[in-house]
Amino acid sequence: MEAAALKARLSARVDELAETLLDASHDIHAHPELCFEEHHAHSLLTEILERQGLHVTRSAFGLETAFEARVGTEGPDIGVCCEYDALPGVGHACGHNIIAAAGLGAGLAAAALADEVGCRVRILGTPAEEGGAGKQYMADAGAFDDLAAAMMVHPADADLLWMDTIALVKVDVEWFGEAAHAAAFPWKGRNALDAAVLAYSNIAALRQHIEPTDRIHGIFTDGGQASNVVPEHAAMEWLVRSATATSLEPLHARVAACWEAGATATGCRCEHRVVSRPYADMVDNPVLGRLYAANAEALGRPVQTPSSAHRVLGSTDMGNVSYLVPSIHPMIKVAPAGVSIHTHDFAEHARSAAGDEAVILGAKAMAMTIADLWSDASLLTEARRSFDHDVSERKGP
Repeated sequence: MEAAALKARLSARVDELAETLLDASHDIHAHPELCFEEHHAHSLLTEILERQGLHVTRSAFGLETAFEARVGTEGPDIGVCCEYDALPGVGHACGHNIIAAAGLGAGLAAAALADEVGCRVRILGTPAEEGGAGKQYMADAGAFDDLAAAMMVHPADADLLWMDTIALVKVDVEWFGEAAHAAAFPWKGRNALDAAVLAYSNIAALRQHIEPTDRIHGIFTDGGQASNVVPEHAAMEWLVRSATATSLEPLHARVAACWEAGATATGCRCEHRVVSRPYADMVDNPVLGRLYAANAEALGRPVQTPSSAHRVLGSTDMGNVSYLVPSIHPMIKVAPAGVSIHTHDFAEHARSAAGDEAVILGAKAMAMTIADLWSDASLLTEARRSFDHDVSERKGP
């Protein structure tokens, strides 16, 4: 089937599913769930897939809130990722309800025609993007094996071809001192809170001497129990980010030296542990990106190339997937320019009319990109060639 005819049928199928997709987006938005706890979203999305006649594997790949639905028995296999976890305190301020519904729409549309055109689609429910590295755990269990390409769309304040995605590691840090009465016997104490504060100050100084693409940020999670007791325990949560997975490792070591220095200065002991799998930088595939951009423009939504004037910087476990298979992670506009993700304002826009439009347009643009890949085997060959080159360049010698 020619790509144009296939795209028209896929888009029409998305329109048929529009009410179901928007209801799903609104329902997930109304029930924000943190990483690895997305039981409501998992049930909702898998029930929709089953009602549409798909066989679904629930709690797939060893994760209770992951799922998989495969359609087709031959031909190139394209993966569509659905995210649906929320953030503490600000709910769906990253718009994962839109990601889930758009991915659902693209996957269901493609599933309706996969057997007819002799191709395959894999719909993947990927939990715990917000700090849990769910996709990496799924990858370890084979979720992305043998895929020809993988894709998703992410809400933002503009239509962008990609997000500037950098590598990340999340670390819990603890300092252990010795308690004492803060007035009667302060000299007997070893102040773990002082160790943490010094570590924070050390990192503040370090920030002056890191690359512009590096980011280091942390919060205190324990600073003691009573003001008249020398704190014997303090704890922080830190995120360390760098441009690539390769440059992240030495930066992590420099930050760890700051944590240890706080302990040394106060006579305390420091422990730090990585609490989830590291996130890789995103290797956006230019061939897939070109196809997606053309399809988005055909739908009336031209996609910009990020610039110094307008870009979104962050981290995602889709980066890990992009080191395994040709992948894209374009941004789709749901909020006015300047409204940042991870804010209360953005959470409101994720449930707005603009958010609903993004669900439908995102589903169509991805489905149309799948049609391109199904219709022309040379595009997948070109995408794979670019992937092999770009990943090799990122990894270095």
